[in-house]
Amino acid sequence: MRRTHLHEHTTTTAADALADAEVALLPTGSVEQHGPALPLGTDFLAAEATVERFANENGEDHDTVVLPTVPVGVSAHHRQFDGSLWTDPDTFADYVADIAASVASHGVRKVVVVNGHGGNSDALRRAARKLRDEQIAFVAPWNWWDNLGTLIEELLDTSLGHADAVETSAMLAAAPALVREAALEEAEQNGPDSWGKSVQGASVGFDAIDFTDSGAVGEPTNGTAEIGNELLDRAGEDLAALVEWLAEQEQADLWPRGHK
Repeated sequence: MRRTHLHEHTTTTAADALADAEVALLPTGSVEQHGPALPLGTDFLAAEATVERFANENGEDHDTVVLPTVPVGVSAHHRQFDGSLWTDPDTFADYVADIAASVASHGVRKVVVVNGHGGNSDALRRAARKLRDEQIAFVAPWNWWDNLGTLIEELLDTSLGHADAVETSAMLAAAPALVREAALEEAEQNGPDSWGKSVQGASVGFDAIDFTDSGAVGEPTNGTAEIGNELLDRAGEDLAALVEWLAEQEQADLWPRGHK
C-alpha cells in the first residue's frame, strides 16, 4: 500500500500525488480529557497511528493520499475537564465536508475518514450522506476500533470504554512518552466500570462529569503496549481492506441508486 501525505508536498508535486491517488484518508479525533494518565490528543493520535500502520500484504497496491488531521471534534460533553476543546456538530460536519469536497475537486472522490472519537460519528455520517447525495464525493466514516470487538474481548475481556485499557494500550504503543503511567491507578479508582448513567432505561448522564470523577471509564491499569500494538496492527489491516474495497468500486456505483 503506497501512501503519501499531502501536507509534505509542494503544489507542483501534489499534482502527481493526487493524480495517482485512488483514495484519500482523513484522520479525525478530538482534543479532550482522557483522565489523569492519557494525553488530551488520545483520539486523534490513535487515528493517526492507525493510518501509519495500515498495509495490505496480500492484495493489490492502491495509492492513497493522507490529508492533514482534523484534531478537534464534537466533545462538549467533556467540557468540565481542563484542556478539553470542542466544536458544534454542524460546524464539524461542514468542515469535514469542505475538506472532502476540496480533495474531490482535485480528482480524488473516494475518502475514508479514519476517526478516533465516537462523539464525531453522527456528524461524520451526516457529512458523508450530503456529499454522496450531491455526487461530490463518497466518504466512508470509519472508527479505528470498529472491527476490533472480538479481539478486544479476547485480549482484555472488556469492550471499549473511555481512557480505559483499550485506549491506554493504544497510547502505550503509539505515544508512550505522553502516558503518565503512575496516574493509571488513580484514573481507575475514580471512574466507573462503564460509560454513562441511566435511570429506568433513561440516559441521564449527559456529560462525562455526571458519571466519572477522574474522566476515565473502565480498567486502564490493564493496558499494555503489547496489546496496543496488536490492536493498532489489526486496525491497520482492517483499514487496508476497506481502502482496497473502496478503490475497486466504480464511482458511479457509489452514488445513491435512482439518483436524479
